[in-house]
Amino acid sequence: MTHPHQSQHRNYNAPGDAHELTFSCYHRFPFLKAERTCEWMKEAIEAAREEQEFALWAYVFMPEHVHVIVWPRRHPYDIAKIRHAIKEPVGRKGIAYLAARAPHWLKRITRQRGKKTERLFWQSGGGYDRNITSGKTLLRMIDYLHLNPVRRGLAARAAEWKWSSAAWYEAGRPTPIALDPIPPEWLTMDDA
Repeated sequence: MTHPHQSQHRNYNAPGDAHELTFSCYHRFPFLKAERTCEWMKEAIEAAREEQEFALWAYVFMPEHVHVIVWPRRHPYDIAKIRHAIKEPVGRKGIAYLAARAPHWLKRITRQRGKKTERLFWQSGGGYDRNITSGKTLLRMIDYLHLNPVRRGLAARAAEWKWSSAAWYEAGRPTPIALDPIPPEWLTMDDA
């Protein structure tokens, strides 16, 4: 269930909740169309999962945004730190790559804030964080995420999209990032 007062700037670090995190590339540029960027995202998620102690229950990388469903194992936790641990290494590598190999992009990702000049790979702000508190809502969110490439016409079936956990859910096939099992008792939880 989504908490009623959630927005892209508030985080609810409620023990036991799962989180559907969504973050977009700056100006929705399709940086994730590049296989290298998806590989960086994979590496960042795997490193963050170990460092921040969370389970990964689902994911989809779209050309200009990412969805992940995570379940923090550490209590207390800070979902903003988890999100930062995933996004920061990808943004740093992406900006360095553009500076070295596609400098014409630098103007498009640079902005002035007062006297400060910033280069942005990700859209400002943390992205969206939706707390999930029931198994029914979790399964609905996983289906919704997996259907993103189909709705956009990028794949005929969700399981055909490489950078997604859909193939694991639909056919038990391995996906680029291994998933953590959802505890059976979590799936039987009802909305509070």
